[in-house]
Amino acid sequence: MEIRKATSADFPAITGIIARFPDTLIQVHLPEPEEFFVAEENGTIVACCALEVYSQRLAEVRSLAVLPEHQGKSIATQLVARCLKEAKTRNVYEVLTITGATSLFEKQGFGAFNKEKFALIKIID
Repeated sequence: MEIRKATSADFPAITGIIARFPDTLIQVHLPEPEEFFVAEENGTIVACCALEVYSQRLAEVRSLAVLPEHQGKSIATQLVARCLKEAKTRNVYEVLTITGATSLFEKQGFGAFNKEKFALIKIID
């Protein structure tokens, strides 16, 4: 399994994965291809996640999707970690996500902001 920065050539695979989750992922106004990271196994993209940087202060982890047959292999955890590493490299110090998978993000240090149920934030130190 390789986690790598996406290219524009990967975008059809990324949108195809996201399209598999119409009830849980936003299908329009997706981040740009270069904002995505992908998980690739044997030459096939099996998961994606984007880090959308809004300012030096704030970025969002979004569009996290793992194909069902590849879930349970810590791929989502690796993708979120890669996004956080990128945020730190870019000197972004707050990263948020809007998710229903709170436990995945809480394990990586995200926590509720002002008692919000689904908006989690992480301060990068």
